[in-house]
Amino acid sequence: MRTLLITFISISIFYSINSQPLNNWNDQKIVVTKEKNVSTILHTEDIFKDRWDILAQTQFWKQIMVLSPDSCIVNVGNTRQVLLKLSNKVWNAKTEIEKSEFKTALKIQHNLPEESLVNVTVGKSDFYRFKDVYPSISKGVAAFEKQGVDPWYAQAILLIESPGQLKKSSAGAYGAFQLMPDVARSMGLTVSDNIDERKDFDRCAYGAARLIQKICIPEAKKILDRHQVVYNVNDLWFRLFVLHVYHAGAGNVAAVVAKIQPKEGSQQLILDMWQNKAAKFGNGSQNYTQLALAAQLILNEMIYEQCDEICNFASR
Repeated sequence: MRTLLITFISISIFYSINSQPLNNWNDQKIVVTKEKNVSTILHTEDIFKDRWDILAQTQFWKQIMVLSPDSCIVNVGNTRQVLLKLSNKVWNAKTEIEKSEFKTALKIQHNLPEESLVNVTVGKSDFYRFKDVYPSISKGVAAFEKQGVDPWYAQAILLIESPGQLKKSSAGAYGAFQLMPDVARSMGLTVSDNIDERKDFDRCAYGAARLIQKICIPEAKKILDRHQVVYNVNDLWFRLFVLHVYHAGAGNVAAVVAKIQPKEGSQQLILDMWQNKAAKFGNGSQNYTQLALAAQLILNEMIYEQCDEICNFASR
């Protein structure tokens, strides 16, 4: 009888854990009130806890995202060290020879190696329209949670993928979560000459949540398991790793991880991914989670500077 009871309890616990359609992310939520409009979003405490906020890459993109497109930042490509800011008018007035000489002079001035790549990155405040996308974040959080998917992903993706706009990428991605046509169809959306459900926020959110749940997280786990890397799905580095799979695809992420040969799962793995390329995991892929971190910091500043009341969801 005792053995049967223990077996019954074990089965009950297993069933209880694995049959839950939804997880509880309430302790990660904050409720924000602005002019009587109430939104539920995810806090950014993990970014500060592990000091992702002070990384040069995060700080660089934070500046670029709020910088006017008539200005630019001269920076070191692999470290994102900021050398100076310029107006685009001043930079574009230079000849190609003058631009090259200017970059060479900066390398000497800052004691940079001769092979260092000096970039000139234009401000992107015209694209990253955080005030426009803000009202949809609460909807995205709710949509992902309804599917039993970590709502952190909804918030992160909405902030950096065509924020507050309905633009189609050159590759054909479309909608609030920038789904490719074939991917959207495989997740249950209709994409045809006459109907494109990616345009509908709720349907696009549904497709993105299923993609994270059925493809991105399982593939991320497979890649890490292959290298015997231990992970916790709630760790920020793991979430960023999943975002890389969402953006670059599992094959390309697997290629760059194989090149890195990580020994453990941590912030360092993400930092190494920012410095390495493999297959089609290139500059855009490296930048993706840098943008995600920077956008979260901007959101954090925006709500604490502009909103009337903020409280923890669980303590309401």
